[in-house]
Amino acid sequence: MPAHLPRVECLVDIDSTACPCCSGALHRIGEDVSERLDVVPAQFRMLVIRRPRYACRACGDAIVQAPMLARLIESGLPTDALIAQVLVSKYADRLPLYRQAQIFARQGVSLDRSTLADWVGHAAFLLRPVHERLLETLVHGQAVCRRDHGTGARAGPRPHQDRPALGVCARRPALGRDGSARRRLRVRARPHSRRPIAHLCGFVGVLQVDGYAAYESLAKGGAVRLAYCWSHVRRPQTPNNDDAPQPSRFQTLPNHND
Repeated sequence: MPAHLPRVECLVDIDSTACPCCSGALHRIGEDVSERLDVVPAQFRMLVIRRPRYACRACGDAIVQAPMLARLIESGLPTDALIAQVLVSKYADRLPLYRQAQIFARQGVSLDRSTLADWVGHAAFLLRPVHERLLETLVHGQAVCRRDHGTGARAGPRPHQDRPALGVCARRPALGRDGSARRRLRVRARPHSRRPIAHLCGFVGVLQVDGYAAYESLAKGGAVRLAYCWSHVRRPQTPNNDDAPQPSRFQTLPNHND
């Protein structure tokens, strides 16, 4: 087990130090030590914030009080740690909000799914600078890999309507030779929209994608070179009436291992 885990010692000793044979005093000659992995269940708690007010007896006019601590949601119930827990559970652990509401309910905390969704919305608004910085770093790389994943939910009430999708972009240091760490950017989009093109505007380099035809417009200017996976490379070319030459689906990525 990792060394950073706290160790809580539990002593299991005998009831009496008298010898069971002659009733003489027993002395310690050693011990056996074993370790077991334990867990402390998550526990909700209420943070009670007290802000005393002070007044001057001499003049009777001055009243001094510490300012209120900043909150992600003004006058809201959750702390920053609780909002972070909801975000990590939803996006990193893929735990939907309705399931999180069920987990909270088992501990006697009733939180509606709409309330959790409101918290996620506030957090997403405040995380926009991080999103913009990730996008800026992404488009300045020399090679990017993008993949669209369906969310399983429909955008409308009818079955034939488009389903929302999550587009995952990652820089490829092995292709870019910039030595940077791999960075991911998730963008919510609809499959047949121009959203992916808008987010990749200004990118110059190799773009590794699937067979989604919307990416082909990025390669028309010559700044972007599309590279397809072996599964989509066998698909037929999408008909297009434009005079500009269409990018070949049989382009391969450069081998930097040579």
